Amino acid sequence: MAISIEIQHLTKYYGKKQALSDVSLSIPQGMFGLLGPNGAGKTTLMKILTTLSKKSGGEVAVCQIPIENSRQIRNITGYLPQDFSMYANMSAYEALDYLAVLSGMDRAERKRKVPLMLEKVNLSEKQKTKVRSMSGGMKRRLGIAQAIIHDPRVIIVDEPTAGLDPEERVRFRNLLCEIAKDRIVLLSTHIVGDIEATCENIAVLKQGRICFQGKVADLLSLAEGKVYAAQIAAAELEKAKQNYTVTGILTTGGTANIKIIAEKQPFPQAKQTLPDVEDAYMYLMHKA
Repeated sequence: MAISIEIQHLTKYYGKKQALSDVSLSIPQGMFGLLGPNGAGKTTLMKILTTLSKKSGGEVAVCQIPIENSRQIRNITGYLPQDFSMYANMSAYEALDYLAVLSGMDRAERKRKVPLMLEKVNLSEKQKTKVRSMSGGMKRRLGIAQAIIHDPRVIIVDEPTAGLDPEERVRFRNLLCEIAKDRIVLLSTHIVGDIEATCENIAVLKQGRICFQGKVADLLSLAEGKVYAAQIAAAELEKAKQNYTVTGILTTGGTANIKIIAEKQPFPQAKQTLPDVEDAYMYLMHKA
């Protein structure tokens, strides 16, 4: 079975409102980042790929299976939604075991796989801990355990690190990279740092349309020669923000060190600097 997602001219309407417009995308094996601002259509796309929402037009195939075959798609897909919630009064083991029941596993298989999944997401020592007592990062890791317990070919995670502290974010990102070795992990987020740290291949959604698809290096090349660093008087900061896209500010006393996006040198003391992914993303958002 070829491990890929192929999307051709996908559209989605909610009544008269168009949420996705002519989206075409090819997603290969490994980590793939879907980046875009809130409201860009990322969650709508995730729900279509997991058969939780029907497309209005276009073609979608997951591992060569047409999206219309919802039972087959769900058998090979794991999903961690943004608003995922567990059973607060259950322990981690009980919650994962119950979700395995819902996925159709028999008792013998659950007895074998539940401990394995808890170990994989580093929750073996927390298996008796009530879900309500777990940190946000632990709950997300438990969410990943339920998403992979049936050994899917495709895992889709929607804004998985929102609200996590830096240590939990790093731990969670490392977990996603580990499980992406032999499958697709589609990471949807508006947090640029998560994409930069984990994904080689990305796509950017804006207002329901794909405005970029390619490698992170290709995105960076779009902003080459467009990013400047300068030191200005703190009193001039508001004027700079009105005239340019400012991607970084460090104020010390009466001066401000800023990084801005501009098509040409904005003022004499500004010097070109290499863009990072956040600079390139912001350039794309204001250009596309």
